[in-house]
Parts: sequence; structure tokens; C-alpha cells
Amino acid sequence: LLSNILCWDGIVQEDTLRDLGLSKLLNRYLLLNLLNTPPGPDNVQKCNKVVACLPERWFQDLKSGSTLPELQNFCQHLLQ
Repeated sequence: LLSNILCWDGIVQEDTLRDLGLSKLLNRYLLLNLLNTPPGPDNVQKCNKVVACLPERWFQDLKSGSTLPELQNFCQHLLQ
């Protein structure tokens, strides 16, 4: 579902897409599932699929070591 939503990048306004895909879907539903998945290869694979969906251009103007505000919780999960 996340991949399908983010396929609209460049067609739908970026703010709307980030709100729907990241704030609503990822942070409310998908992250909950990731947090409840035991650490291991399955969890890493799920996280890789999430990262693969994200448009690269969203990160082009970010400073090194920073991320989008909507991805803070996901990044914390990756660090753990």
C-alpha cells in the first residue's frame, strides 16, 4: 500500500503525499507492525521494503545525518 501511494510522487502535491503516506500510513499503522515484529532478518526485510518506496528526491536537500520530520519514529526504530 505504501508503495502504491508513493508512486503518485510528482503527480499529487508533495505535502499531501507525505501526509498520507508517511504521517498517516507509515507512522500510524506500518510502524506499529514493525515495532511488534521480533528483531531479526524478517524485520530488516520489512524495513528495507519501506525504505525502497521512499522517493530519493525527498532527501536531496537534507543535511547529512538528518531526515524528514515524518520519518523520525521510523529512524529511531532502525537505530534500535
